[in-house]
Amino acid sequence: MENKDEDVRDMMPEEDDKAEFGKRAKVVFKKKVCKFCAQNLQIDYKNPDSLRRFVTERGKILPRRITGTCAKHQRALTLEVKRARVLALLPFVKK
Repeated sequence: MENKDEDVRDMMPEEDDKAEFGKRAKVVFKKKVCKFCAQNLQIDYKNPDSLRRFVTERGKILPRRITGTCAKHQRALTLEVKRARVLALLPFVKK
């Protein structure tokens, strides 16, 4: 009877096999740092080249989760991009 139990155990996957099959790899993301805080940069609508980094090729303002800017600078950045658009330094939409 012991042989039957051993045979059944051989057929069943081990605990380690289950753990490897069911688990997903843990991805560690690098913490994004606000460029304006780190480098002490000023946001200015008169410098559209620096603002283009935070705007998509279609003309949309990139969100904080993508650019890594802090909330304070994201609000200022949005305001400056909108000012630059009104003065035609940046386009509203690119087709």
